[in-house]
Amino acid sequence: MPTGQTFAVVAAARLFALLAIGAPSLWFREPGALFALLALAVLWVYQVITITRRELELTLTPAVEAAAVGVICALGMHASPAILAALVVPPLYATAIVGLRTMVRTVAFQLVSVVSLALMWWQSISREEGVSIFSWSMAGVGLSLVASVTFTSERRNLLDPLGPYRDAQHLIKQLIELSGDLSSGLDVAALGGELLGVVGDQLPSRALALYVPRGDSLAPIASSIELEPGDADACQKLATDAWARGEPVTAGQGFAFAAGDTAIVAGLRPGPERVNAELPIEALTAALAPSTVKFDTALLFSHFRDVATADERQRLAREMHDGVAQDIASLGYLVDALAARPADEQQAKQFAALRERVTKVVAEVRRSVMNLRTSIGESESLGAAISAVARHLSEASGIPIRVRLDEQPARLRPEVEAELFRIAQEAMNNAVKHARATAIDVRCQVYAPDARITIADDGVGLQGGRADSHGLKIMRERAKLIGAQLTVRDNASRGLTVSVVLRAPGGHPHPPERTLSKEAR
Repeated sequence: MPTGQTFAVVAAARLFALLAIGAPSLWFREPGALFALLALAVLWVYQVITITRRELELTLTPAVEAAAVGVICALGMHASPAILAALVVPPLYATAIVGLRTMVRTVAFQLVSVVSLALMWWQSISREEGVSIFSWSMAGVGLSLVASVTFTSERRNLLDPLGPYRDAQHLIKQLIELSGDLSSGLDVAALGGELLGVVGDQLPSRALALYVPRGDSLAPIASSIELEPGDADACQKLATDAWARGEPVTAGQGFAFAAGDTAIVAGLRPGPERVNAELPIEALTAALAPSTVKFDTALLFSHFRDVATADERQRLAREMHDGVAQDIASLGYLVDALAARPADEQQAKQFAALRERVTKVVAEVRRSVMNLRTSIGESESLGAAISAVARHLSEASGIPIRVRLDEQPARLRPEVEAELFRIAQEAMNNAVKHARATAIDVRCQVYAPDARITIADDGVGLQGGRADSHGLKIMRERAKLIGAQLTVRDNASRGLTVSVVLRAPGGHPHPPERTLSKEAR
C-alpha cells in the first residue's frame, strides 16, 4: 500500500494542474474551459476523498481516471488548449500506486480516449491540438519516470521490512572502504586537539579550550594545556557567550568564536594586554577549514554510533520483556499449580526450591531489562542517571545504596557519559548480585572534562572469576574506549571498590570538596 507521502505528491500534482489550467481560463473568461475545469476538480476531489477513506474501496483505478480525464480534455480543448495540461496527472498517479507497467497502459487509455472522442465530437483535431496532446502526455511520462525511483523505493521498504537495514549495510560498507583514507581517524578528542593546535598556530594563546553544544549547555572536548579552575571557568563563560550570540566575543584577555558548524573555541591571550577588538576570523576560518571538516565528521560518526546502540538496546529490552520474561513467569505459575498437590513431602520441597529459582530468574531478567532501557538523556546529568539506577536496584534488592554527587553544570561528551554510566551500572549490579553486601556506597565526581566514579561495598571482596562472567572484562574495555583508568581492589577491612577515573589533558587537578549526598534508600 502506498504511503501518505506518495498520495500527497499525486495530490500536489493535481492541484498544480488545476492552477495551470484555471489561471488562463479565468483570465480569458472562457466558459467551455471553466466547465471542463470544474469537471476535473470534481473528479480529483473525489479521488482524494476516497483515498483518505481507503476502507470504502471506491477510488477509481488509474485506467478509469485516465479515460475520464481524456473525455474531459477532448470536450474542453477547443475552448482552451490549456485544459490538455491535465493529461500529465494520470500517468503519475498510475506510477505512484502500481508501477511503470500500469503507467504505460494508462497513457494508452488516455490517448485513445482523448483522440477518439475529439474526432467524434469535433470531427477533426488541429495540428496545435495534436502537438499539445502529445506534449502533455509525454510530460506525464517523463515526470512518472523521474518519480518512479522514489515510489519504487517506498514500495520496496513497505514490502521488505529489512530494506532500511540493507541500505544501512551498503552505507556502512562504503564507510569502511573510506576509512583507509581517514588519515586522522574519527576520534573526537584527538581531532579536537588537532583543531586547537591550528588555532594556536594562528592566534598566540596561553590557554585554549574546545566545546560542542550538548542540550542547553556546552560540553568541553579538549584543551591545549592543563587549565587552572579560574581559567577553565573563564573559557567556559566566553564560549557560552559566543554560542548564545552567534558571533565572536572578546573580553579582557579572553576570546571565543565558532569553528565550523558545531565547535566553539575559547582562549586566553598571553601577557597582560587586552585582546584587540577584531579577531582575524577570516584567516582563522580559512586555516581551520580542513580541521573542522574532520572534527564535524567525527562528531557525526559518534552520534550515529550512540543512536544505533540506543535503538538496539531498546529493541532487546522489548524482546526480553515481551518474550523471555513472560515465558519464565508462565513457568512459575505452572510450578505453583503443581506444588499445590505434591505427591509427598520431598516433592513439595523440590517444588519450593524450583519456585524460588524461577523467581530469581524472573528478577534477573527484569533487572536486565531495566539496565537496557536506562540511558542518559539530553537534560539528565550523569549523576542523576546513576542515582536513578541505584534507586531501582536498592528497591529491588533491599540493599541500601548511598549515592554522593559532586558535579559541575558543564557536561561530558555524550559517548563518554554513556560509557561511564554503563561502567557504574555494571559495578552496582555486580555488588548486588555477587558481593553479598549489606551496603553499597557510590560517589560520582564530574568536573568536565574530568570525572571519577567509585563504587564500594562491604561484601565478600574480589572472588575468582566465573567462566560465564564477562562483567569486569567489559568494564575494562569501556574504560579503554574513552581513555579512562579502571581500578578494582579489595578494601582494607572487607568488600570491594571499583573506581574509574577519566583524566583529560587540561582538566582540573582535583575537584574541590563540595559534595551533595543523596540516599538511594
